[in-house]
Amino acid sequence: MTLLQIDAVHKRYGEHNALRGLTLDVAQGEIVCLLGASGSGKTTLLRLVAGLERVDSGSIKLGGAVVDAPGKPSLPPEKRHLGMVFQDYALWPNLTVLENVTLPLRVREGRGADGKARRMLERVGLGGYEERRPHELSGGQQQRVALARALAVHPRLLLCDEPLSSLDAGLREELRELIGSVVREHGLSALTITHDRREALALADRVGVIQGGRLLQLDAPRELWRHPNCEAVAQFTDAFGPWPVELKSGRLHAPWGACELGSRAENLSSGKAHLYLRAPALRRYDPARQADWPARARVLGSIVTGDGVELRCDLHGVTLSLPVDEPLPAGIELTLAVDPAQSLLYPPETREEINSP
Repeated sequence: MTLLQIDAVHKRYGEHNALRGLTLDVAQGEIVCLLGASGSGKTTLLRLVAGLERVDSGSIKLGGAVVDAPGKPSLPPEKRHLGMVFQDYALWPNLTVLENVTLPLRVREGRGADGKARRMLERVGLGGYEERRPHELSGGQQQRVALARALAVHPRLLLCDEPLSSLDAGLREELRELIGSVVREHGLSALTITHDRREALALADRVGVIQGGRLLQLDAPRELWRHPNCEAVAQFTDAFGPWPVELKSGRLHAPWGACELGSRAENLSSGKAHLYLRAPALRRYDPARQADWPARARVLGSIVTGDGVELRCDLHGVTLSLPVDEPLPAGIELTLAVDPAQSLLYPPETREEINSP
């Protein structure tokens, strides 16, 4: 069942089109995560769903009922039965942890608020912290309080506005898993926005990419990663490129040479295109592997990380970051193997269409 339905929504601020006919739905029990750079329109969309802004055209429905549309009264935020988690926690500094979680519960439900608040604090790992105040907590603990407060009222939809961006990497991963497990455990739905690709792909049932107020693609994480539908989505999900290429008679001609595409060429149009590649499509060249497509690259440097070594190199004007076993000195050349079966190809006009008014 569809819980949230956003239909052809436009929102404008002066001369700026924040949203341009955006359509999106969230099913009951589903987590949808929207990826986008600053200014893409994702925060505007969240504010419209929350009732903090009004649509200029289009409509928003919750549970099948219209909550915002031109010419109709907008349902106030407090009556939409939503939970919200913000980047800056938004806790009341003069209240204890328990009071922060209990206050909205008392407004909505009255009796039994303390018991529900305590159970939710236990669930997010803050049992025993009830009498502390926000300034006595770490950033991760404060965000757990914010999450407990949002979930204690059992909202029909949880809205998360960059909830993990101010935390360090270890805490982000821990709280991401906590949000996913608690939301699914209670059968809730969630709409969350972020600029972190890893966070979105790991948390959501479906991931959308927003650019210029438009929803470019909304898909299961694996589908979005393997089959981005345009250059903008490929770029925003960390594909390397673009390289100018041309497809002629079943052969793909790139700056480093040509290769056969085989059966893949049957579904592609001949002509110029832009090529993108993901890291798994690139590795050190092995002459014994006939399917490998050799390409000469220049090493820019190596970075030793906790997980291994990251090699930075230039492949015909595009900088690559690839995991390797050992550092290599800057300035040397090496031959990479490109897997043509993993190539992502787009007609050059795709980018212009995405960015048009």
